[in-house]
Amino acid sequence: MNTQDIISSGLLEMYALGNTTAAESAEVHALVMQYPEVKEELQNIEKALEEYAFANELQPKIKVQEKLFSQLNISQASTPEAKAPVFSISKLKLIAAAAAILFAISALFNIFFYKKFNDLNNLAEANKAEIARIRYEEEEEKFELSIVHSKYSLPLKLNGSELSPSADAKIYWLTNTGEIFIDSRNLPATPSNKQYQLWAIVNGKAVDAGLIQPQNGPILKLQKMKTFGKAQAFAITLEDIGGVVASKEKPFAIVKL
Repeated sequence: MNTQDIISSGLLEMYALGNTTAAESAEVHALVMQYPEVKEELQNIEKALEEYAFANELQPKIKVQEKLFSQLNISQASTPEAKAPVFSISKLKLIAAAAAILFAISALFNIFFYKKFNDLNNLAEANKAEIARIRYEEEEEKFELSIVHSKYSLPLKLNGSELSPSADAKIYWLTNTGEIFIDSRNLPATPSNKQYQLWAIVNGKAVDAGLIQPQNGPILKLQKMKTFGKAQAFAITLEDIGGVVASKEKPFAIVKL
């Protein structure tokens, strides 16, 4: 936690008002000793509270004083000539100061709980976004599994060529719609200026079937490619970013039907 986080947390205000727990007070003592900025801020807060209290003090009338001292069970002068209490008016100043401090405490509590409310509201919004993301991924996973297990799905494995014997990819060709989805998790990582491209061999001619987006991690992520009603083979080449209309490269992986 940096000093700005400490200052904006509201802990120093609560400490200055005497509303911290023993553990929180010990934490403030340690922070004041460690950070000069925190010590200066605490002093400013205490000074501001004191100035506010005395700037808003009230001078009560004599009758109000008498009633107040009566309720507080404070004795006044017993002589008939006495018109005012023996105690110094400074006690009334302290009472007025206490009232002003209570008002300041109330204002600080309002600020504190308003900040907490905003924090909780932001957390709730973040949780809603996270839940929406999880639900989207769940729906995407259900869709992918429906393709893999569809009775119309024809799985085709593209095996690596001499360029990369360990490379392989899998195509799921839906025979009822001609849609093609590819699982490219096991293709080697490409250079930053290169990208894989899928081709369908139709009547002996290579036809562009779309650029393959890079996959990260072991989780199944199917990418939809271009649709073909018929093809005799599929191949993958490594091309410049953006792909080509006609490839001059040898295939990385290929499968023949």
